[in-house]
Amino acid sequence: MPEKNDLVDEAIRIFNYAKEKGILLRLMGSIAFRIHCPKFSWIHEELGRALTDIDCMTLGKYISHIPKIFTEIGYELNKEEAESSILLGRYIFYNKEHKGWHVDVFFDRLNMCHTIDFRGRLEIDSPTVSLADLMLEKLQIVKINEKDIKDVIMLLLEHKIGNGDLETINSAYISSLLSQDWEFYYTATNNLKKIKIFLDEYELKDEYRSEVKEKIDQLLKDIEQEPKSFKWKIRAKIGTKQKWYKDVEDISH
Repeated sequence: MPEKNDLVDEAIRIFNYAKEKGILLRLMGSIAFRIHCPKFSWIHEELGRALTDIDCMTLGKYISHIPKIFTEIGYELNKEEAESSILLGRYIFYNKEHKGWHVDVFFDRLNMCHTIDFRGRLEIDSPTVSLADLMLEKLQIVKINEKDIKDVIMLLLEHKIGNGDLETINSAYISSLLSQDWEFYYTATNNLKKIKIFLDEYELKDEYRSEVKEKIDQLLKDIEQEPKSFKWKIRAKIGTKQKWYKDVEDISH
């Protein structure tokens, strides 16, 4: 069995190789949370959060280069699967040596329940996407599950809420983005409220639980206070009578 940090080391190896080849690539997903939260990474272990795969974001202009660099570092692309996966804006690569390891590489956008556009965002942080984008990656999930909630808890404990990106969850950016899109706003704010409820089910110190709740309240306050666009207001009137999210195709690994 791989050691618990093997996937983290592998993710860093992939990032470094892409950088060496001139590819702008950033890490997302649970590994990015682990990398960005060294002080509270123990939460993953204590709350039973296993690392299962590697997620990366790059730009569409590199799409022809990505298969080559992954082949060079010991991965292969399932050609039968590639056609359907690229429709979702991603490739899935499998490690030839460690059969249980795979890497999802997304291009330009994360097209899931809601869409997050990463163009112009990948330069903000390194080796991961920005903290605000890590937060949005989880908040866009309509059926948010326990492992995603654990990631958000860890991120909120490790970092402050503010209006910048330097080791800060950029509340101004999140609020601005959600003020243009009621559908994403509805999912994100409901998820923040769910996380507050789930907090009471985990064995955390009272001070940690209180801190996370306070930061969630700050995020919700900032989101609500941000002036909403005309498009947002029109869509809000329709509400949930019209489906507000996309169903995500589940590609088996």
